[in-house]
Amino acid sequence: MAKFYVSMMCADMTHLADEMKNLEEGLNELGRRAKRKGMKVCFHYHVGTGIQTREEIDKIMSLTDPELVYMLFDTGHITVAGYDAVDLIKTYIDRIGHVHVKDVRKEVLNRLKSEDHSFLWGVKEGLFTVPGDKVPGAGTCVDWDGVFGVLRNSNYEGWVVVEAEQDPAKADPLEYAQIARAFMKEKLGC
Repeated sequence: MAKFYVSMMCADMTHLADEMKNLEEGLNELGRRAKRKGMKVCFHYHVGTGIQTREEIDKIMSLTDPELVYMLFDTGHITVAGYDAVDLIKTYIDRIGHVHVKDVRKEVLNRLKSEDHSFLWGVKEGLFTVPGDKVPGAGTCVDWDGVFGVLRNSNYEGWVVVEAEQDPAKADPLEYAQIARAFMKEKLGC
């Protein structure tokens, strides 16, 4: 599968180790400060940033202290990056401190890849949608039963936030909030 995102890595990799070390130290220090205040630091991987591939996610998670740095698990960004959301949540369930759920429209994702568009183009074209969207072309790229099954069978106690990152002129916010609410109630019973 072709990768279509822009990685922060480049031909001159001499500074990469220093940058990862700075990120590791910074996240661990933030985690220490947050822990003293009864809070958690949750690192959010994101397409279009320096930590977006599974390898980059695994690297930063391996470098940071599991007692200080948690993951913000995001179904949409791991899916757009081309990786399995269920595998990621299974791997890091004990370090997940916050969850974002959004689906990815297959039609837009396929165009993004085949026509070599930018991530920003995809967002503007409606790449993301709410879980439960049944609009033609929306499809579903996320294994919701798998993701929610891992959450239900774990000790996770935290927020599950629905995100869509949609243009309100193209996708009525109330309509999509109702779609997401019905889906979440069906899948999670809440």
